[in-house]
Amino acid sequence: MNLEELGRSRYVSLTTFRKDGTAVATPVWAVADGGELYIWTKSDTWKVKRIRNNGRVTVVPCDVRGRAADGATALEGEARLLDDTGLNRVRKLMARKYTWQYWMVDVPATLARRGKRPHTAIAVKL
Repeated sequence: MNLEELGRSRYVSLTTFRKDGTAVATPVWAVADGGELYIWTKSDTWKVKRIRNNGRVTVVPCDVRGRAADGATALEGEARLLDDTGLNRVRKLMARKYTWQYWMVDVPATLARRGKRPHTAIAVKL
Protein backbone atom coordinates (compact mmCIF):
# COMPACT_ATOMS: atom_id res chain seq x y z
CA MET A 1 0.00 0.00 0.00
CA ASN A 2 1.34 3.40 -0.95
CA LEU A 3 0.06 6.97 -0.89
CA GLU A 4 -1.33 6.90 -4.44
CA GLU A 5 -3.30 3.69 -3.81
CA LEU A 6 -4.65 5.15 -0.60
CA GLY A 7 -5.65 8.35 -2.40
CA ARG A 8 -7.56 6.37 -5.05
CA SER A 9 -9.66 4.60 -2.41
CA ARG A 10 -13.25 5.78 -2.19
CA TYR A 11 -13.01 6.00 1.61
CA VAL A 12 -10.16 5.97 4.09
CA SER A 13 -10.38 5.06 7.76
CA LEU A 14 -8.64 7.81 9.70
CA THR A 15 -7.67 6.76 13.21
CA THR A 16 -6.96 9.55 15.68
CA PHE A 17 -6.00 9.16 19.33
CA ARG A 18 -7.63 10.49 22.50
CA LYS A 19 -5.50 11.96 25.27
CA ASP A 20 -5.57 8.60 27.07
CA GLY A 21 -4.29 6.85 23.92
CA THR A 22 -7.60 5.27 22.89
CA ALA A 23 -7.80 4.90 19.09
CA VAL A 24 -10.90 6.25 17.32
CA ALA A 25 -11.39 5.34 13.65
CA THR A 26 -13.64 7.30 11.27
CA PRO A 27 -14.31 6.74 7.55
CA VAL A 28 -13.56 9.92 5.56
CA TRP A 29 -13.12 11.14 2.02
CA ALA A 30 -9.46 11.59 1.11
CA VAL A 31 -7.30 12.51 -1.85
CA ALA A 32 -3.54 12.21 -2.37
CA ASP A 33 -1.56 15.06 -3.88
CA GLY A 34 2.00 16.31 -3.62
CA GLY A 35 3.20 13.59 -1.26
CA GLU A 36 0.43 14.03 1.31
CA LEU A 37 -3.04 12.66 1.94
CA TYR A 38 -5.71 15.34 2.32
CA ILE A 39 -8.95 14.97 4.25
CA TRP A 40 -11.93 17.30 4.34
CA THR A 41 -14.24 17.27 7.37
CA LYS A 42 -16.57 19.44 9.42
CA SER A 43 -14.69 21.78 11.76
CA ASP A 44 -16.61 20.81 14.90
CA THR A 45 -15.84 17.08 14.74
CA TRP A 46 -13.97 15.29 17.49
CA LYS A 47 -11.29 14.14 15.05
CA VAL A 48 -10.29 17.78 14.49
CA LYS A 49 -10.07 18.33 18.25
CA ARG A 50 -8.03 15.16 18.72
CA ILE A 51 -5.59 16.18 15.95
CA ARG A 52 -5.09 19.54 17.67
CA ASN A 53 -3.94 17.61 20.75
CA ASN A 54 -2.03 14.83 19.00
CA GLY A 55 -1.15 14.70 15.30
CA ARG A 56 -0.38 10.96 15.32
CA VAL A 57 -2.80 9.10 13.01
CA THR A 58 -3.14 5.89 11.05
CA VAL A 59 -4.91 5.50 7.70
CA VAL A 60 -6.18 2.46 5.81
CA PRO A 61 -8.56 2.03 2.84
CA CYS A 62 -12.08 1.14 3.96
CA ASP A 63 -15.72 1.01 2.91
CA VAL A 64 -18.38 3.61 3.77
CA ARG A 65 -18.90 1.96 7.17
CA GLY A 66 -15.20 2.12 8.05
CA ARG A 67 -14.44 -1.58 7.55
CA ALA A 68 -10.90 -2.03 6.29
CA ALA A 69 -10.35 -4.27 3.29
CA ASP A 70 -9.11 -7.79 4.02
CA GLY A 71 -5.34 -7.79 4.33
CA ALA A 72 -5.05 -3.98 4.23
CA THR A 73 -2.22 -2.59 6.33
CA ALA A 74 -2.69 0.65 8.23
CA LEU A 75 -0.07 3.30 7.56
CA GLU A 76 1.13 5.65 10.29
CA GLY A 77 1.35 9.36 9.70
CA GLU A 78 1.43 12.82 11.21
CA ALA A 79 -1.64 15.01 10.68
CA ARG A 80 -1.86 18.78 10.73
CA LEU A 81 -4.78 21.16 10.29
CA LEU A 82 -4.55 23.50 7.30
CA ASP A 83 -5.32 27.21 7.08
CA ASP A 84 -7.93 28.76 4.76
CA THR A 85 -5.56 28.69 1.77
CA GLY A 86 -4.96 24.98 2.32
CA LEU A 87 -8.70 24.40 2.77
CA ASN A 88 -9.44 26.04 -0.59
CA ARG A 89 -6.84 23.83 -2.29
CA VAL A 90 -8.25 20.68 -0.68
CA ARG A 91 -11.81 21.70 -1.65
CA LYS A 92 -10.72 21.81 -5.30
CA LEU A 93 -9.03 18.41 -5.04
CA MET A 94 -12.12 16.90 -3.38
CA ALA A 95 -14.45 18.42 -5.98
CA ARG A 96 -12.35 16.87 -8.74
CA LYS A 97 -12.38 13.40 -7.14
CA TYR A 98 -15.89 13.22 -5.68
CA THR A 99 -17.68 15.53 -8.19
CA TRP A 100 -21.41 15.83 -7.50
CA GLN A 101 -21.29 14.03 -4.13
CA TYR A 102 -18.91 16.68 -2.85
CA TRP A 103 -21.11 19.53 -4.04
CA MET A 104 -24.19 17.89 -2.46
CA VAL A 105 -22.45 18.24 0.92
CA ASP A 106 -20.51 21.51 0.52
CA VAL A 107 -23.10 23.82 -1.06
CA PRO A 108 -25.95 23.24 1.46
CA ALA A 109 -23.51 23.62 4.38
CA THR A 110 -22.24 26.89 2.92
CA LEU A 111 -25.75 28.24 2.36
CA ALA A 112 -26.81 27.32 5.88
CA ARG A 113 -23.81 29.15 7.31
CA ARG A 114 -24.30 32.25 5.11
CA GLY A 115 -21.17 31.79 3.04
CA LYS A 116 -18.87 30.50 5.78
CA ARG A 117 -17.85 26.94 5.12
CA PRO A 118 -17.86 24.98 8.36
CA HIS A 119 -15.09 22.68 7.20
CA THR A 120 -11.46 21.97 8.00
CA ALA A 121 -8.78 20.44 5.81
CA ILE A 122 -6.30 17.95 7.26
CA ALA A 123 -2.96 17.03 5.70
CA VAL A 124 -1.42 13.67 6.59
CA LYS A 125 2.26 13.04 5.94
CA LEU A 126 2.97 9.30 5.88
